[in-house]
Amino acid sequence: MWSDYFLYLLETVTFVVAFIILLVAIVAIVTKDKDLSSHKISIKKLNDKFHDLAESMHEQVNSKQERKAHKKQEKKSGKANKDAPSKPTLFVLRFAGDIQAKCAKSLAEEVSAILMVANKERDEVLLILESPGGAVSGYGLAASQLQRIRDKGIKLTVAVDKVAASGGYLMACVANTILAAPFAIIGSIGVVAQIPNFNRLLKKNHVDFEMITAGEYKRTLTLFGENDDKARDKMKQDLEQIHLSFQDFIRENRAQVNLDEVATGEYWLATKAKELQLVDEIITSDEYLLSQYKEKQLIEVASKHKKPLGKKLFSQAEEALLNVFDKAVGRWGQPF
Repeated sequence: MWSDYFLYLLETVTFVVAFIILLVAIVAIVTKDKDLSSHKISIKKLNDKFHDLAESMHEQVNSKQERKAHKKQEKKSGKANKDAPSKPTLFVLRFAGDIQAKCAKSLAEEVSAILMVANKERDEVLLILESPGGAVSGYGLAASQLQRIRDKGIKLTVAVDKVAASGGYLMACVANTILAAPFAIIGSIGVVAQIPNFNRLLKKNHVDFEMITAGEYKRTLTLFGENDDKARDKMKQDLEQIHLSFQDFIRENRAQVNLDEVATGEYWLATKAKELQLVDEIITSDEYLLSQYKEKQLIEVASKHKKPLGKKLFSQAEEALLNVFDKAVGRWGQPF
């Protein structure tokens, strides 16, 4: 029964891969020598959102006399604000991380836009981060984009409402200050690689698999070949090296953290993570924004990408393939 299932799985995956290869070829022909994708930086003033919300509430809950007094005070405050110096700016970014940290490209564009106008003496960047982690290269790049903000001397705050684990925490630790909601998941400072192996199934069905490499460690563990202890040991060494680099990066950015205590791959709720000094303050991103909107300009910056139809279809097909693997055999080749 299980052998039939895995053979069906292999046939399905083969079909999907063939379909994607065909789709890639079509996209390559259609978009050859043309850059059809477009993008723009979206700027949204969040102060207006909070102000409109407050005005709606005043209209609903206050008496006529109270509303009249409030409008009078608003008018007076408006005149005073015209003559007041401009407020500091809190630039707001959002990062919803997937396995490959695909948002890193958009984050790079957003950071570049902010660095062209930010004043390091008074401005601040707030990144609202949600990520369970993923590939080393993607999250390493995303963390490097945040490091650009720190290198320019601009205050960086990261807010975590749900999860910043593994590669997500790699990003978060760059911040001057890490905020977290009480039940946010924090930590998972470790490295993992999960790889299914179908070699015995292939042998049982008299299917040969050959792989030719140049270089002793060009391939270690494989999906279809016969893995040995030497390959496993090499993979283990590679993961240990990545883990050490992960710890070094945290040590550089959050020297107060006891890595012997937290670099175990475990994760904690934010309240415990605060005791371990993985985060600095227990507060939601909404509460933090609300506390800042009267004193600062709140500017949300987002990079918007519009893909041509062909590339959009390819992305959807690629996502479908990843879902097949995730559901069938779990996440594999995912170091963080």
